[in-house]
Amino acid sequence: MSRKGWALFALVGLLWGVPYLFMKVAVEELATPVIVFSRLIIGAAVLVPLAIFQKSIKHAMKYWKYIALYAVLEMVIPWTLITNAQRDLSSGVVALLVATVPIWATLFAHHSGDTTAAHRTRVIGIAIGLIGIAFLVGIESLNDVDSAIALFQVLVAALSYAWAVNMITRKAPDASGVAINGIALAISSVIFAPFAFTHLPEQAPSTEAIWSTIGLGVICTAIAFWVFFIVLDEIGAARASLVVYPNTAVAVLLGIVLLNEEITLAIMIGLPLVLIGSYFASRRPTTPIIAG
Repeated sequence: MSRKGWALFALVGLLWGVPYLFMKVAVEELATPVIVFSRLIIGAAVLVPLAIFQKSIKHAMKYWKYIALYAVLEMVIPWTLITNAQRDLSSGVVALLVATVPIWATLFAHHSGDTTAAHRTRVIGIAIGLIGIAFLVGIESLNDVDSAIALFQVLVAALSYAWAVNMITRKAPDASGVAINGIALAISSVIFAPFAFTHLPEQAPSTEAIWSTIGLGVICTAIAFWVFFIVLDEIGAARASLVVYPNTAVAVLLGIVLLNEEITLAIMIGLPLVLIGSYFASRRPTTPIIAG
């Protein structure tokens, strides 16, 4: 990988590791619909004009039905659940559970007919990752019922992320990623608009909450998606998908340093198992596929 590739990869890892910090700050004062809508509308305001400038939006609109479904699965459902979950979980735990996306994506790929998903290395990775999830969920669930519900919400969000990518990759393989996500953000913002306006805060939120919400939209959505697709062109999809690992490390580190979150037993056990499992689950086979 070139220096440019490494730099872009690291930048995306930072940009998508920061949202957990921003959400943790914003949820203290703002309702989930307000936070999510703000993120959506800001992201759409950047990516839709960019897609128009690239002349890729017209072709992508041919797949609008699949993009609408993608919007629900990639943005509406997971962003709502993850934002809600951050009221009861540390940003590190949330990021760690989201890092299981490659595991679920591999399982969905196998279900969709991808025979490489049954490769021995990937199966071992899935097993390790699931053990890590079991430890993480089991230990964190001991805290209280709210923690258990929040953990379940993040796992559903991770499953939704994985299914969304699997679906749109198959249904709109030749459409621009910038156009797909720009359209999806716009659709999602329309869905969320009425909920956001009925949940506006009764008093003016703090500067920290406002800037955290703006940061989610500008930095973690608009800029992050834009840079990610540049990374895709620079280093390819296989390597770009590994960005989930620095994302998690950044989220855990920021939570500890800036939010004074503890390094819990769940993180110490779950972090290495989930990351190792996700890494091997996302590996491409180099040996013959396991016969079924």
